Amino acid sequence: MTILQEHPPKFSKGMRLILLVASILVLAAGLDLTFLTEQTATSFAWTIQSSITAAFLGAGYLASFLLEFLAYREKTWVNARIAVPSVFLFTTLTLVATLLHLEKFHLYSPIYSAMVAAYLWLAIYIAVPIAMLILLIYQIRLQGSTPKRIATLPTWMRLALAAQGTIMLITGITLFISPATASTFWPWALTPLTSLAIGAWLIGIGAIALHMTWENDHGRNRIAYISYAALGLLQIVSLVRYVGEANWSTAGSWIYLLFIISIIPIGLYGWKKSRLTKID
Repeated sequence: MTILQEHPPKFSKGMRLILLVASILVLAAGLDLTFLTEQTATSFAWTIQSSITAAFLGAGYLASFLLEFLAYREKTWVNARIAVPSVFLFTTLTLVATLLHLEKFHLYSPIYSAMVAAYLWLAIYIAVPIAMLILLIYQIRLQGSTPKRIATLPTWMRLALAAQGTIMLITGITLFISPATASTFWPWALTPLTSLAIGAWLIGIGAIALHMTWENDHGRNRIAYISYAALGLLQIVSLVRYVGEANWSTAGSWIYLLFIISIIPIGLYGWKKSRLTKID
């Protein structure tokens, strides 16, 4: 009797390289927005007047660094692929937001550092989604079979991730396509550009949460768990730093606080479970 062995698709060098490059770029953006939060007029691609918005974006970039760098270090595609669709989706949406508000960027700024940052931003958000799409098509075409799930998620966890992902997707889509409605529910004031920027992040993160429910395996989700928990922790820090910018007289601010707190235990629980799972 012939025993068929599983041969997972190889993790292409091109996809690993784009994830490594992307991780370095988001780390630079995250450190910039986290440590130079109030200096975006000179250090960033566009001026973000709201410090809490800049801190929010910085937290997203730092959490994304963990996702992309850890994906780059994985040996198999099945354990790294959770990073790719969300990164592609986020970079594509951010490119759209950039092109819609190109006049806001420091492309003609007399401040050299700001101008360089703006041109780098534009180049990155044009190149990365195109390169990632081409490499994803190539990666999908590589022969191999997906290994069986080793440690599936408990039902309550899949439901929690599905709920969180759906909420983030709906909120992100609303912010992205209708920035004018942000003032009715978002905890702090947003401009049309920052509404699109935050919307792109929420759509990308929501996609990761739903992707984790689809993968339904602690080993495959390991790198996403770490990033997910880090995102919640970093967003708490951002909120504490600029707590005065949020409107605490509305229910939206308290719902936002409870929501970002809720993703921390989900990420930590999943990460703990994933450590007990053998990853090839």
